[in-house]
Amino acid sequence: MGWGTDMPQASDRLRETPSQTAGPYLHIGLAPSLAGIAGVYPADPGGVIAGPETPGQRLRIEGRVFDGDGGLVRDALIETWQADANGIYNALLDPRRGRCAADFCGWGRCATDLDSGTFAFETIKPGPVPGPRDSMMAPHICLWIVARGINLGLSTRLYFPEEESANAADPVLQRIENPARRDTLIAQSSEPRDGLSVYRFDIRLQGEGETVFFAT
Repeated sequence: MGWGTDMPQASDRLRETPSQTAGPYLHIGLAPSLAGIAGVYPADPGGVIAGPETPGQRLRIEGRVFDGDGGLVRDALIETWQADANGIYNALLDPRRGRCAADFCGWGRCATDLDSGTFAFETIKPGPVPGPRDSMMAPHICLWIVARGINLGLSTRLYFPEEESANAADPVLQRIENPARRDTLIAQSSEPRDGLSVYRFDIRLQGEGETVFFAT
């Protein structure tokens, strides 16, 4: 249909159009190998957060994403951002970045498995980082989640269960008034595997046990 001028509509009759999904193109554009598309990149970007020369406790994060009805979201994509074991970001805004290991990226990207809905990434445990007004933030990993039907990415954090004292003083966690809601940001320890510490972190988009998300 052309853009004719013979269909005027008064401004007071205009209606907002329905929200539209932004996908399902996440795997195709951001993790093409999982969509069976080869040759776009030598390897999908974000696959190596901390190389073998990066010091620190090696760990693996595993989890799934659930919708408001408790169903698995199998086409989600998760990006991560973290400091190294000394609490230093590989970022221009961190004046200490030159002290990071050469193979520490600090950024990662992984997609959920299209069959099982599971996401997983391997990295090192970050150290505490400076927070607002001379405070210190507990060791944490920032996560950003997108999926079919999510037009604006959701930002959250993963904290570690063994860091009880640091978590209790973390300025971001303390801004969450309901302690039960804070628990949605604490990963669960699992049995070590292949020399890695393993943590479970499920993300619930809505409903009971909904993960705390932050404005960006």
